Amino acid sequence: MVIVFVLVALAVLAAVVALHHYVWRRLVRDTTRAPGPARRAGTALFVAGPLLMVAALVAERSGAPFWLQQTLAWPGFLWMALALYLLLTTVATEPVRWWANRRRRGPVASAAVVPVPEQTVATVPSSGTDTVVTAPVVTPEPQDFSRRLFVSRVAGGVVAGVAVGTVGWGTYGVLRGPRVKRVTVPLAKLPRAAHGYRIAVVSDIHLGPVLGRDFAQRVVDTVNSTQPDLIAVVGDLVDGSVKNLGPAAAPLAGLKARHGVFFVTGNHEYFSGAAQWVEEVRTLGLRPLENARTEMPYFDLAGVNDVQGASEGQGPDFAKALDGRDPARACVLLAHQPVQIHEAVRHAVDLQLSGHTHGGQLWPGNLIAQAANPTVAGLERYGDTQLYVSRGAGAWGPPTRVDAPSDVTVIELAAMNA
Repeated sequence: MVIVFVLVALAVLAAVVALHHYVWRRLVRDTTRAPGPARRAGTALFVAGPLLMVAALVAERSGAPFWLQQTLAWPGFLWMALALYLLLTTVATEPVRWWANRRRRGPVASAAVVPVPEQTVATVPSSGTDTVVTAPVVTPEPQDFSRRLFVSRVAGGVVAGVAVGTVGWGTYGVLRGPRVKRVTVPLAKLPRAAHGYRIAVVSDIHLGPVLGRDFAQRVVDTVNSTQPDLIAVVGDLVDGSVKNLGPAAAPLAGLKARHGVFFVTGNHEYFSGAAQWVEEVRTLGLRPLENARTEMPYFDLAGVNDVQGASEGQGPDFAKALDGRDPARACVLLAHQPVQIHEAVRHAVDLQLSGHTHGGQLWPGNLIAQAANPTVAGLERYGDTQLYVSRGAGAWGPPTRVDAPSDVTVIELAAMNA
């Protein structure tokens, strides 16, 4: 197993180096005439960027001192997003580069005659005297080189502008806080008295070395502004220990709902010490549902642990959470990962609320998310069970989202006979 891990790590590292080298060639080497200050500065950026990115990842996962995590996180994780869009836009410009360089190229590269100070070429005897004949020195400079340099600089400027603009706008979208999304979900077993019942779904806040206390407060303010009947925090609350992130999570004590605030673990809780966080959120007024169920006034509310918990003997137990309930009552299940829907269907759950996917977070990450999850974002039906997946309130790694805006979703339950 260790050998496999090492081989995979080396393969990933080789791919990262190769892709950075490709982008460096296009954006730095091809846009400069010769080694000089500009090329050296660009090269330094393409060396420091990936080193900081790897250092930020290692620091977070290894539990390095929190001050070091914070120092590395901003430049390292932002470079991760920037490198992705530098690569994508560089690849997108390749056809334009080829066409621009090809369309004016003749069968033989022409040469430019560059006049320089006159120099002696030959001495010719004439009428007993020597006559000095001078002529300009012809220095060949291929016009193709000048054209390629011009095209490379224009393409490089476009690539840099698009990538920086995309990452900048995507980062602003995260830091300003999630927007409210409203979805109506009809449930056949819901009594008429519960028609319009509002559940605020909050997932993937990811408090950590980048998103801290101020961000948590923005999320709390957004959730409370919806005046929900119930709040469901469906995992991936944190990326770090209670010691480091307890103060950042403190604003969660301000979450207010008529029927309470409930919490289930996500996979990142198990990277951060799930047991300590379960106790911490309890002190903040959130009620953890660890493979458990509670009867609400109009439906049953259940929660299961995340699948990552199985590595610690704390995995999801649907039987413990759902067996023995009244089948005539509607059941809403909190489960961090959408892949848990198949067990929910087998246990006749009416609605599962999940997160985990971030909606892909960074396009085209949604394509990867689609391969790993039955639903990436939004509401879908699986037999008699409906699944709603939130894109999440925060972000993991880069504090950046592209084509996957963050949200707090208000699920409004609708009675079929209302």
